[in-house]
Amino acid sequence: MGALNWFILLVTHPLEFKSLLQFYLYHEQNRDIKALKEHPTSGWDRESMQRCWAFLDKTSRSFAAVIKELEGDLARTICLFYLVLRGLDTIEDDMSISDQVKQPILRSFHQHTVTPGWKFDGCGPKEKDRQLLVQYDVVVEEVNRLNPDYKAVIIDICHKMEIGMADYAHKAATTGIIYLDTIAEYDLYCHYVAGLVGEGLSRIFSVSKKEASWLGDQLELSNSMGLLLQKTNIIRDYREDVEQKRFFWPREIWGAYGFAEMRDMCAWEGREGAEAEDIKARATWVQSGMVLNALGHAVDALDYLRVLKNQTVFNFCAIPATMALATLELCFMNPDMFLRNIKIRKAEAAKLIMRSTNPREVGLIFRDYARRIHAKANPKDPNFIRISVACGKIEQWNEQQYPSFVRFINDKPFLDPRDARTRTVGLNNQLKSELVKKSRPESIRADVAANGVNGSDDTTSDMLKHIGGALAIVLSLAGATLFLAIRYMGSTA
Repeated sequence: MGALNWFILLVTHPLEFKSLLQFYLYHEQNRDIKALKEHPTSGWDRESMQRCWAFLDKTSRSFAAVIKELEGDLARTICLFYLVLRGLDTIEDDMSISDQVKQPILRSFHQHTVTPGWKFDGCGPKEKDRQLLVQYDVVVEEVNRLNPDYKAVIIDICHKMEIGMADYAHKAATTGIIYLDTIAEYDLYCHYVAGLVGEGLSRIFSVSKKEASWLGDQLELSNSMGLLLQKTNIIRDYREDVEQKRFFWPREIWGAYGFAEMRDMCAWEGREGAEAEDIKARATWVQSGMVLNALGHAVDALDYLRVLKNQTVFNFCAIPATMALATLELCFMNPDMFLRNIKIRKAEAAKLIMRSTNPREVGLIFRDYARRIHAKANPKDPNFIRISVACGKIEQWNEQQYPSFVRFINDKPFLDPRDARTRTVGLNNQLKSELVKKSRPESIRADVAANGVNGSDDTTSDMLKHIGGALAIVLSLAGATLFLAIRYMGSTA
């Protein structure tokens, strides 16, 4: 930002000015991949890897910074993983490539990725990531240098993803069907383009031994992390995608509100009157339904983040997740989203980066945005109750994992005396303490000494009474049995 922009921000948004200033002054970069000591793991001493880092900066606006701060060879591995999938996605998205050309390239992209010297210059001149494929041979060279376990994960995920992408591209090219009809189709498409990314990342984290070995098997949680980010982008990018004739919103959601085409949701633009207001209102209900669908992955995302142990891995996953919640809140009940691409403000993004450092803080961020979404919800919205439930689930997760009546002062917990649960916890702790005290050997010995062990003791007396009663019963039964036996023998004689 230039000096003029800083001054304008100070005058118009002083709190945002403070947040951005704090970020630039106090947020330290944890790693410099260009430093000499980092060359063995970052690969900066090789020209081919320098080109890959440059492509990462060019193709990723949001992930480049957090990728570079990952520990050890994780940064280089995730950089290459991202570039491989970006190359695949670029070919799938390019409408200028015919289906006959596109299909064989897509379905064998995992093989091209390890074929030395392979590159592709068939993308249209307007394709923004065209240059990555023109020089893809440097990506191939670096992928082949990777640890075999990392390389195997990348190739496997690429293979799975290319099949799904090729199937959808072929369907659109041969049948003319450009829409996803059902929510199930929408989920499957998002799984192919993002859920598999989550799976691949979890497996790479496990292989690196920086996370638990079982993390790579958490497919549902990994998938939800990917779907939360992908669905947020699909919602936010409505106008851009419609203008480029890419329709990812499922007809099951928008068709229920009387729209014949997905582009009709912005038909109120430049119009006035009751008809325009009706279109805008119905479009907003569709928008609400899409946000509701994305919020369904929030609790799984929180569960996933809670099991991560490595700080750099946690930051890498948590920052995009909190920004996704902020973006959903920005889009919710916001008609401007249908007219242009909207983004959260830089100061808000800086705040989220500084706060997204541990599971509890991320949970609070999710909760805060869920409350804002709920506050904006319109009772006339057909999704109103379900939105409330989705937001309530985020509240419930926070209350279960980090109860609100437990406060921290100087990193020491204390219980809020104003909360009724504090008294319950106190009574429970008191009961446990008494039970533990009674079970101690010295307590038992004290009780014996206090009660005594002689015959006049109440305990001894009670015990003798029980024994005497038992003997009397046994003798009575024996006498009765003997009497009956004698009578029986006498009568038979």
